[in-house]
Amino acid sequence: MNPALEGYAAAELEVLTPESLAQVAADLEAVDRSMVTNVALRSALTDAAVSARARRAVMNDLLEGRVRPEARRLAAFAAASVPAPEVPAAISWVAHRARQAVAREAPEFELLGRSDARKRVGGYAVAVFEGLSNRQLEEVEDELFRFTRIVDATPRLRAALTDRDLPASVRQAVTDQLLEGKADPATVRLVRFVLVGGRARDVVATLDWLVDEAARARGWRVARVRTAAPLADDQRDQLARAIEALTGAPVDVVVTVERELIGGAVVEVGDLLVDASARGRLERLREQLVGGRDQQGWLGRTGPRIEREEPSR
Repeated sequence: MNPALEGYAAAELEVLTPESLAQVAADLEAVDRSMVTNVALRSALTDAAVSARARRAVMNDLLEGRVRPEARRLAAFAAASVPAPEVPAAISWVAHRARQAVAREAPEFELLGRSDARKRVGGYAVAVFEGLSNRQLEEVEDELFRFTRIVDATPRLRAALTDRDLPASVRQAVTDQLLEGKADPATVRLVRFVLVGGRARDVVATLDWLVDEAARARGWRVARVRTAAPLADDQRDQLARAIEALTGAPVDVVVTVERELIGGAVVEVGDLLVDASARGRLERLREQLVGGRDQQGWLGRTGPRIEREEPSR
């Protein structure tokens, strides 16, 4: 099944009471039957010329006020998350998964490649983010960032959370001890799902990726800035304006101090990397010098001649 839909369904179904689960399962079964009996609906949702966004809008409009909100969201997400010809199968899968949840059958998440595992975590995050205000999204983003830095800076904790031989439930218990009562419930849910729905060896990178996803959910992007020294407020504001002009979107500037950079800063926004650090400049100079030496013998015979001055006698 589509990994994003798998994650989205996990998030929607895990928070429902048994009574609500039964109603959602019944609603989804009715939608599944409609896909079989209603030729016009089936034709509209399996038409490859209809965009995913349009399919989701059609399903939302059709089910508004007729089924529980959770069933409507699940059916609409299913209609948009797969290629058009696969929509009926996606709806059937969601209905089946809801029935499993009613029977208290816990989902089993198969091991996926890095890209698909991220999609599964992303689908889960979409469902979680839908119920949060901008203020809550900002808080979750900040908590995810701080927790990720703690994991990355604590070798024993990082080793435990990325150990594929440890059951996911054991790794989740570790994070529960660290986060329960100290972080937003949405943050706790996201971290727990990364450990069961993502890849063990990719935990830190996936958490970092979720920070960016939380920022995007409220229309922002995250600019990760590494500097040799702390930035003053006016320097941070000036840097944020420069990055916003460069990316065309508002940014959250997250600063990490790394003394080994010597001076300047390294800025990362998504795939964009700007290395304006002194260390970066020195490394590039070294590469140029080494490259010149390798090609022509220490800057080449045609390169500038460097001579030592004899000391005056």
